[in-house]
Amino acid sequence: MIAVVLAGAATGFAQRSSFGGYHRDPAVPKPTYDGRFTFARLRYTSGPGGYYYLGLPAWAHGYVPSSGGDRAEMNLMKIMNEVSYLNPRIEESGVFSLDDPELFKYPLAYMTEPGFWTMGDEEAAGLRAYLLKGGFVIFDDFRADGRYNSGGGWANIEGNLRRALPELRLIEIDASAQIFHSFFEIDSLDIIPQSYDRGRPAFFGLFEDNDPGKRMMAIVNYNTDVSDFWEFSATGFRPISESNEAYKLGVNYIMYGMTH
Repeated sequence: MIAVVLAGAATGFAQRSSFGGYHRDPAVPKPTYDGRFTFARLRYTSGPGGYYYLGLPAWAHGYVPSSGGDRAEMNLMKIMNEVSYLNPRIEESGVFSLDDPELFKYPLAYMTEPGFWTMGDEEAAGLRAYLLKGGFVIFDDFRADGRYNSGGGWANIEGNLRRALPELRLIEIDASAQIFHSFFEIDSLDIIPQSYDRGRPAFFGLFEDNDPGKRMMAIVNYNTDVSDFWEFSATGFRPISESNEAYKLGVNYIMYGMTH
């Protein structure tokens, strides 16, 4: 059985925002690179409305303690440490922008709330180079119509990916996809827990040459928030059974990204 764990993090504070609350900019120290697997979170400039969650920028949702929760990635890394020989960092993660050369030291990266993701030309070039050189990206926590005038979740992420890789398109995948069998056997997507999104969750892959038989370069969790269950797994806010299913997805994503 997958264990449910809790890790720690810290936050910083910034100026009052135009949305009636506060912008809270978390501290983002970069770990010293030593070759160990390190969870890399992607940082970006949030579009309008992206600071709605506790005043945090959209990229940091789940990164810092909130409502008794903890950093989503540290919880997932403790799970990885228990079920695999990956030997990841479990007390440190990294935060990188897409145009940061340091990102290329980390083969797997994660982005939350891509409905608020804004991207400059240098960042688009960085994302393209990262994916084509073998990087793997997990996109999580967005829905069709976005939130708070974000401009539309699906349209935003699809538009940004087309800017970076105009020759590729997102392809919907089902439970037969390799990524759902890279460690745990996930034979049905009906097990995907839902915290607050309406409708059916769906999953999309970005594949080399638009061929699902080739390497998947990115996976998109659409109409669901898988990391929400990592973040709150030890708080009683989410059922343990649902958190365990979300952890299975996270473990499979990492195992796939590290072996393909």
